[in-house]
Amino acid sequence: MANVELPFEYKPLDFDGDQHDLMRCGLYQLMTADAKEYVKESRHVLMYMHMIPLDKFGTPKFYTSLSKKLKSVRHPNLIYPLNEDVAVHICPDKGDSRNYYIPIEPVLFANLDSLMDEVEAKISRLVDKYKEPKTDEERKYILMRCIDDVCIINPDLNRSDNNGTTDTKGTGKITMLLSKFKHGNDKNNDKVELTPLEHRAIKYLMVRDKVGLGILEPLIRDPNIEDISCSGVGNIFVEHKIFESLKAPVRFESMKDLDNFVVKLSEKIGKPISFRNPVMDATLPDGSRINIIYGEDISKKGSNFTIRKFSGTPLSIFQLIEFGTFDYIMAAYFWICLHEGMNVFIAGETASGKTTTMNAITTFITPMAKIVSIEDTPELQVPHTNWTREVTRGGFEAKGGESSGVGMFDLLKAALRQRPNEIIVGEIRGAEGNIVFQAMQTGHPVMSTFHAASAEKLIQRLTGDPINVPRTYVDNLNLAIMQNAVRGPDGKILRRVTSVTEMVGYDPTTQSFSFIEVFKWDPATDTFEFTGNMNSYLLEQKIAVKKGIPQTKIRKIYKELEKRARMLKKIHESGVTGFYEVFALLSKMEGEGVVA
Repeated sequence: MANVELPFEYKPLDFDGDQHDLMRCGLYQLMTADAKEYVKESRHVLMYMHMIPLDKFGTPKFYTSLSKKLKSVRHPNLIYPLNEDVAVHICPDKGDSRNYYIPIEPVLFANLDSLMDEVEAKISRLVDKYKEPKTDEERKYILMRCIDDVCIINPDLNRSDNNGTTDTKGTGKITMLLSKFKHGNDKNNDKVELTPLEHRAIKYLMVRDKVGLGILEPLIRDPNIEDISCSGVGNIFVEHKIFESLKAPVRFESMKDLDNFVVKLSEKIGKPISFRNPVMDATLPDGSRINIIYGEDISKKGSNFTIRKFSGTPLSIFQLIEFGTFDYIMAAYFWICLHEGMNVFIAGETASGKTTTMNAITTFITPMAKIVSIEDTPELQVPHTNWTREVTRGGFEAKGGESSGVGMFDLLKAALRQRPNEIIVGEIRGAEGNIVFQAMQTGHPVMSTFHAASAEKLIQRLTGDPINVPRTYVDNLNLAIMQNAVRGPDGKILRRVTSVTEMVGYDPTTQSFSFIEVFKWDPATDTFEFTGNMNSYLLEQKIAVKKGIPQTKIRKIYKELEKRARMLKKIHESGVTGFYEVFALLSKMEGEGVVA
């Protein structure tokens, strides 16, 4: 199995902290009031801080919550809580470009294997009393009940732990013997005696490993983490929203250990992996995407896995504006285009934020619209009430060569019969692209993400294998939003809409496409230029016509754009930032005729 190796040598403390009066120490006295309240209930975090060699690492600063301003800290040394059981220590590694991400769990301080075996053996005789749990919450509840039934907390218990801590008081065995005489033959005599911290640690470990995803559970629970990955034998790595690429102290020392881990992980997810089926894609209960590659015959460093974390509530347009992904005038432009049924692709490389931006701008689709979304793995979050969410299904080949699978192509054909006002496709990769463009031709607005580095590359991919969209169809796509992960002036990774391009048409004589870049990101100033101001094909020739603006007053559409940009800025400054709050306010504005 995986090993946890802290990046420093430490002297183990007594598991219950008896050797050190934690609440009177200098570290505790220097903490803020919020931090003191937290460590009173989560004493193992304060114990961990005492184990850190302060002369080498310094004293970590405690944050009850993280701020984006911490991105500028080059060598962070801080602790922040995830919940009452787990906190996280971000600390520097001077020998590596990656810093450490260390989950501080109640199980860091002792080897609980023998106690766990004893508790599990006793629990196994109790579980038959309960009905088969149907949900993780039911499973957790039964585990907690069983642990309480088979364990007894003894605050006076003092024993040598498996980290090498000695019983300095010499009272551990005596205390246990006295406890047995005290209890005699009562019902507590068969129970496992635990110290308070052991009891908490075993409860945590049991839920983490039996209900959750084991050593990955703290990483899954951290909302600041975007990706979790293991590239083979070695460390697990994470992508943090603030501190970027970090390494966890969790290591796989052998290919056998790693293989065993991914097999158990796939079984827990419900999609077992094997040498016959070595590639697995699945969705975790929280919506995160996981990909597993099994076996060293196809992954030379050993099995590997990647988890793309799922955000509970999507980021709103205003949060993306705060992050600098785009600005108010660009947001206003997206508002007009989507409200008027333009076909939009958001293109860029992997992890550039395409789906995040697509989720955010769905708030601009008219609230009365019926939306059908189609995905391989469910990532989209649409605020509209009339939203049909469809996901592909893998299948097996039955007798006669028929498959039980349902693909993107099948779902797209079905969507055209559902009379949607908007079709959203998670990502276009293959032959379903033809159906998407046929939907556009029949008047169904479509929005999707696409892997391409520029508008030119997007067209090349669309018209080449395996998508093969006829060149004469491409101008049905109105708008290409190019989004990329770029380096800012300080070297940090930024996600920016680097260009917005309007598709004008295809000339069969020259076999060339014409398009107009209406927005462009300036890397020198990290600002956006509205290059299409007074020169937008979509605004003048498509949207103005739909809104009934005559050619003689065509410039009026730009005044409408500026008005919407001012409205968005005013809404943002009023304090409305949440995804669903933004949609509710825009819906109300449309209902009251403020925008049309």
